[in-house]
Amino acid sequence: MKVITISEPGKLKIQDANRPSVGPYQALVKTEKVALCNSTDSKLLSGKFPGVDKYPLVLGHEGCGIVEVIGKKVQNFRLGDRVIGGLNFDFSDINHESGWGGFAEYVLVNDHDAMVEDGVNNAENGWFEVYEVQRKVDKSISIDDAVLMCTWREVLGAFGDFNLVAGNKVLIYGAGPVGLSFVKFGKLIGLEWIGVVDPLPEKRKKAIELGADEVFDPAINEHILYAENHPETMDFVIDAVGIPAIINESLPMIRMGGSVCVYGVISDNEFTINKSKAPYNFNLYIHQWPTRWREKEAQVTLTQWIKEGKLSASEFVTHSFPASQVEKAFEEVKKGNVIKCLLSF
Repeated sequence: MKVITISEPGKLKIQDANRPSVGPYQALVKTEKVALCNSTDSKLLSGKFPGVDKYPLVLGHEGCGIVEVIGKKVQNFRLGDRVIGGLNFDFSDINHESGWGGFAEYVLVNDHDAMVEDGVNNAENGWFEVYEVQRKVDKSISIDDAVLMCTWREVLGAFGDFNLVAGNKVLIYGAGPVGLSFVKFGKLIGLEWIGVVDPLPEKRKKAIELGADEVFDPAINEHILYAENHPETMDFVIDAVGIPAIINESLPMIRMGGSVCVYGVISDNEFTINKSKAPYNFNLYIHQWPTRWREKEAQVTLTQWIKEGKLSASEFVTHSFPASQVEKAFEEVKKGNVIKCLLSF
């Protein structure tokens, strides 16, 4: 099978690897489409993802496909099911590490619920926490919507981790796929006011299309002026970019007891918080990894929104390429042109 690899930081290759072997609680999935994660995949490509220092590796963690083979103890997948979250962790035949390994013609999904039922959801039996969100999708869900659900589940799950609820006033830094998902879902759950900070005019325009009340150009400090003229109105500031400087810039904008929420992996191992800029009481959330049970539950709500016509991948997908053109896809991401890019296998 073909796999997309990073041979060394900055260098992509498409290579041949063996199809994964199917264990008793696993299903083999033929990949249909995958999506680039603009942040994580770019950091892996550049060699700047915290904790990852071994190359070459096989890339990818967002994708969907069709079940072709089922292990003997699988209870919750059937042949022909469309599933999301398939990964590969073993590439010993080509001596590669796994950068989640989802950018491959074939991936594995694991039947978490069956493992729980049989009491083998532990490391000794090969269980890993990501298995909980390897799930089939409703038959009515399109391929593109299924792929986007990988991102959407994580973002909607973060609403619970951050304690975002209807009526909140929220400022979001970044109008990439994560920031725009916060906008879209925020309006669907009833946030009172949503502002978005982004340097690119086309992304600010997109934020308005998805429901943002106001957008701001950071080059002229529009968001800071807004906060100064509307003191103590911000319940939350969300950093959907992952830059520590945003934390300190955000602190004067939040109300007493308000929250600064960092979504995504911060490359810096250490950073300083200037609490003198903050109200006496405030919360700082660092969300670098999904809360799996929230991510799993989010799929139910997302499926309902898709069926009701309230949510569609067409609002987010800006680029599509065959997997053979992965280098071109990353070039577009680097230019800042991409909201969400899909690759077809």
